[in-house]
Amino acid sequence: MNVTEAAATCDDVLDAVGGAVIADRAFLETVLTGVLSRGHVLLEDVPGTGKTLTARSFADALGLSFKRIQFTPDLLPSDITGSNVFNKETSAFEFNPGPVFANIVLADEINRAPPKTQAALLEAMGEGQVTVDGETHLLPDPFFVIATQNPVEQEGTFALPEAQRDRFVVKTEMGYPSRAGERELIDRRASRSAQSPSVEAVIRGDVVAELQAVPETVRVDGKLRDYVVDLGRATRVDERVEVGVSPRGIQRLFEAARAVAVLQGRDYVVPDDVKRVAVPVFQHRLVLRTEAAVRDTDPRDVARDVLDSVDVPAVASS
Repeated sequence: MNVTEAAATCDDVLDAVGGAVIADRAFLETVLTGVLSRGHVLLEDVPGTGKTLTARSFADALGLSFKRIQFTPDLLPSDITGSNVFNKETSAFEFNPGPVFANIVLADEINRAPPKTQAALLEAMGEGQVTVDGETHLLPDPFFVIATQNPVEQEGTFALPEAQRDRFVVKTEMGYPSRAGERELIDRRASRSAQSPSVEAVIRGDVVAELQAVPETVRVDGKLRDYVVDLGRATRVDERVEVGVSPRGIQRLFEAARAVAVLQGRDYVVPDDVKRVAVPVFQHRLVLRTEAAVRDTDPRDVARDVLDSVDVPAVASS
């Protein structure tokens, strides 16, 4: 699959998902960027905005299996990964896979569960496998997590560990739909007998790997590579930041920028591709100093200031 074919396929996927989900197309593109980057997406939003429908619609459009895990304070790690169950007939323990064994997993309200349970996803997200009772089990390929979390100021939540936040390629917000969008939701609910919007498969699940391979062919000029590195390093010297973007975060920005170029139908990256995803890639990786947190400093503003402070290189358009 070449870039032109991949871009057309992505457009078809976005059109299919957009027909079911009332959301801004830029938001859907950010989620698809995570898929193309072989990463995971973190959504921070209030309940009832359509996050579950979004995840399920992407799974349907991409021809992939889907599971939803509702995170609660009493959820155990084994409820996610699965456990060994004794089989009386064979007098042996057999592994019973948990809901994490799917191509696309919705980790709903992930910060409602304590850190020990959140960490059950860490190995899965980082290595595509889980270890139960010392035995390693490979997850389906592709494997992609869409995690949602409530705003951290809400009661009964646990902040995600830094190591786990770093596993997400991007963090974004779905937001409330427009007035016209909310009116459309009302019209859909007018008939309670009508089925929820469904999405037909645009491609087969085994084609997703081909789609994910396309960004690897996208060219990135040396000046743009320096720009990506400089942006990440600039977050570490900002006086409001305690811990800046990690080397993994810089790599993720590079990968996400190539994915954006594919969505635009180009086989090369331009500065705008980097700028488009820099804030979603950086914001959840920044650990602010205490005084900045007390002043309610928004990590998104820090990321935007970094973008403004680093000179944009002049590169050829092809």
